[in-house]
Order: sequence, then C-alpha cells, then structure tokens
Amino acid sequence: MNKSQKEKINNLYYMKPVTNVSIDEEKEEKKKIKEREKRIKERKKKQVNEEEKFDLDTETVIGMTKKNHERDKNIEKKIVDKNERKRLKKIKRIKRIIKWTAIIVIIAGGTTFAMVSPMFNIQDIQVNNVNRISADTVISLSGLTKGQNIFRFFTNNIEENIKQEPYVDSVEVKRVLPNKIEINITERERNYSLEFLNGYAYINNQGYILEISNDKAGLPVLQGATTPEEEIKAGNRLQTEDLEKLETVIRIMSICKSNGLDSLITSIDMSDKNDYSIYMEQEKKIVYLGDGTNLGDKILWVQAILEDNKGIEGEIYVNGDLNNNFKPRFKQKV
Repeated sequence: MNKSQKEKINNLYYMKPVTNVSIDEEKEEKKKIKEREKRIKERKKKQVNEEEKFDLDTETVIGMTKKNHERDKNIEKKIVDKNERKRLKKIKRIKRIIKWTAIIVIIAGGTTFAMVSPMFNIQDIQVNNVNRISADTVISLSGLTKGQNIFRFFTNNIEENIKQEPYVDSVEVKRVLPNKIEINITERERNYSLEFLNGYAYINNQGYILEISNDKAGLPVLQGATTPEEEIKAGNRLQTEDLEKLETVIRIMSICKSNGLDSLITSIDMSDKNDYSIYMEQEKKIVYLGDGTNLGDKILWVQAILEDNKGIEGEIYVNGDLNNNFKPRFKQKV
C-alpha cells in the first residue's frame, strides 16, 4: 500500500469529503515533491561524478608536470640566451681581430713605404735662433745629413747630441714632412767672465761654463772663485760654493742696473762672501759692500757718493751695518 492509498483510506475513515480542489492541490504537491527529488538526485550524481573525476595523485602529477615543463622552458631559454651571448661575443671578437689586423697591416705598409721611399729623404736642414754658435756646428753635432731618410732616427738622440754644445740651453728637433728638418735652439747667454789662469771663462747666471777665451769680452770679471782650475772647462758648472756666491753677485748686478750703475762695473771680487767688492775702472773707484745684506740701501749710498766725487780716485765704504749707526764714507786715494 502506498502513501496515496493510505491517505484515501484515512479520508474515508474520517469522513472527509473529497473535492476537486483537494485533488488538484495534491497533484501539484506531488509534482513539486518529484521535482525536488529529481534535483536532489542530479546534485548527488554531479557530486559523485566530480569526486570520480578528481584524482589527487593525478592532479599532483599534472601540477608537477606543468612546473617541470615551465622549468624546462626556463632552462631552455637560459641555454638559448647563453648560446646567443657566446655567439655575439665570438662575432665581436672576430670583428675586433679583423679591425686590428687591418690597422696593423696599414701601419706596417705605411711604415715600409715611408722608410724606403726617396720622397722622405732629407732635402733641407734648418737651424733657428742661433747667435753664439753656427748652424753648421749644430748640424754637425746632430749627425743628420741630406739624403738621409727622415724617419730613420730618434729626435731625442739628436737633441742629446746637440746639447753637447755648452751654449745650447734647450733644443727641439722637428720633422716637417715630407723632407725637411727644423732644429730650434735656445742659447745660454754669457753674463760674466771668470778670471782663469791667463784667460777668462765665460759663464751664465746659472754658473755654466760656456767658453774659454783670452778676451774678457767686455763682461764683468768675477774674481776669487774656488772651483778647481782642472774643472773649469766648457760644458762644466761651477761648484756649489761658487754658485752660492754667484747668487749674491746676480743680486748686486740687478740692483746696480736698476740704478744705472751696472755699466760702470768692471769686476767683482767674491773671494769672501762676507766682503764683496766692486771695481769701477771708469770711475777709478773700489766699492766695499761687505756681505749681501741691505744691498739696496748700500747701492743708493754708492750712487750718491759717486755723484759727489766724480773723477776722484778712491775707495767707497758701505760694508757696515746701516741699521746700526754705520756711516758710509769715501776715502780719496793720496
């Protein structure tokens, strides 16, 4: 007996009237119940299918497979990138080798051409700024000759050869392509004649000995040098003690020049660095300066005494301490 049959019997038992309305409602209710049961069954069926479809192991394997695939792709990409970098680096290295090879070949070819071509043989050697020495002397010292290849020598070696001449202070050798050499000289200037045996040694303000001569050449003569005679040779330099004295001599001459007295100085005795003396042949006077202090004031006194005693032979004394009540004086020769 099903449920509807039970309900019919119950209705008969309780004497409930059966109407068309109640029958329709019952049918509608049954229909809803069936639809609800159907939906429940479909949900259960779908859940079962999904549970049957999901496999933890399978999903794990699939996930790992995807990860491994992505990792493999990354590794493959890195390998490709690395190989590409190697390829580009190799190409760059080859290009660099080709470039430098071409440069070396060009330089080698150009050098060979320059070394053998008569186009670069020296046709002219020009010496500039010489006064005390001749151009022929400079060319002879250089060792250069016409017809020589302009590239077959080192300019440094040529310059060192020319500097053997004492009058040469500095030198520059220049190639003027295609076939000319320029030699630019800076000469040392002779400033004093150093009394030496029966002659004179010309020296400059740096104490270089430029030339040995029998003529003092109208230069102020320095007396009392301590440099040994055997060392007084052209090209040498005075010893340290004489160089120190020479500094004071240069100061004396500079101050005298400022006061218009330098042309009157015939000689300077520097035997004693504490007692320098000047001889003025034209004025027939000897000036005793003492040491190198207060030279400016001392020369002013000398100038004043000279003006007051023109043409009178004698001695001028300014060799004391002008700051300590020393009085300069002139002593006429009897």
